[in-house]
Amino acid sequence: MTKRITYLDNAATTPVRPEVLEAMLPYLGKEAFGNPSSAHRFGRAARAGIEEAKRAVAGALGAEPNQVVFTSGGTEADNLAIIGAALAARDRNGPFRVAVSATEHKAALAAAHAVKHLGGEEIILPVTASGQIERDALEKALERGVAVVSVMWVNNEVGTLQPVAELAARCREVPAPAGVLFHSDAVQAFGKLPVSIQDSGCTLLTISGHKIGAPKGVGALIVRDRQAVEAIIHGGGQQYGIRPGTENVPGIVGLGVAARLAAAEQHALATRLHELRDELERRVLAIVPDAVINGWQGERAPHISNVSIPGTDSEALLMHLDLAGIACSSGSACSTGAVEPSHVLTAMGVPRELGVAALRFSFGKDSTIDDVDAVAAALPRIVEKVRSLSTVLHR
Repeated sequence: MTKRITYLDNAATTPVRPEVLEAMLPYLGKEAFGNPSSAHRFGRAARAGIEEAKRAVAGALGAEPNQVVFTSGGTEADNLAIIGAALAARDRNGPFRVAVSATEHKAALAAAHAVKHLGGEEIILPVTASGQIERDALEKALERGVAVVSVMWVNNEVGTLQPVAELAARCREVPAPAGVLFHSDAVQAFGKLPVSIQDSGCTLLTISGHKIGAPKGVGALIVRDRQAVEAIIHGGGQQYGIRPGTENVPGIVGLGVAARLAAAEQHALATRLHELRDELERRVLAIVPDAVINGWQGERAPHISNVSIPGTDSEALLMHLDLAGIACSSGSACSTGAVEPSHVLTAMGVPRELGVAALRFSFGKDSTIDDVDAVAAALPRIVEKVRSLSTVLHR
């Protein structure tokens, strides 16, 4: 009998949806394999697939099709938004300075650091214990003058929800010509919360395909103002010159289908995942009364739970959970192997002993109460074993 696997790492990646794979197959075979820049029938078929995907992504995000710029994923989109906005501001003799929250994905933090290496300046905005940015710090950054403020809609490690519309509105209030662009990494928000670039007031918005059932290696940056960013990759004239290069047609087609499905299913999915997350946390706290739910003080997305279990370490917990057929994470999938607490928990002021004992459980479309049952069944024995080993090692 095959052992049931419990997958609770959907914030890291999700399986490709059958509907997405089916839509992609013609663009991987001989039907529509052409270069979308070619004028012949094969190229036109590929171009038609891209244009349909643009309409689907735009419709799902409250954007216009000509505002959709496809990328290789969320990391590239974040880099294009932050570095591209800084370079565009510099070219206009504006502030060559960017501000990002301390709990951003490493893609955004590294992009801000790259601006510094290019001769600009990075401002790291501190956060509260719940993970929301400190408003006073934002005000000071706006007073100094910045090209772009980047704050992720939903934190990928603890699920903290930022007041994106309020932050974007505040940036818009900065008088011209020093108006400030607002970018949000909505990778973890899209499909779990209502996400609209129009309603939120963002100038730039990032999404990633593999978080919503599309393949890895494709994402998009929604650009409301083409003058807001300068290209950081140079080549042909594809995608208005903002992101040149031959497009990943199968991935783009898949992203279009996944985006349409994610938007249509968002409300029902969010309600169900919220219930599963709350039930998991209730059971974990019943099993381990001294466990700490990180980020509980503020509003969180429905699909992410970050739990610290005192007297343990996350690497040992992960190993034993994996042996029990349960897949979860110790934080961002892009920073595995770290022996220190994640930068997110550190920025939130979580003590080191809790930071190194944190697990991230993240739910997705295929998650059920059986997954919660599996964690609850395995956790008592695992926690007892890891704590006993930790006691021996630290005598």
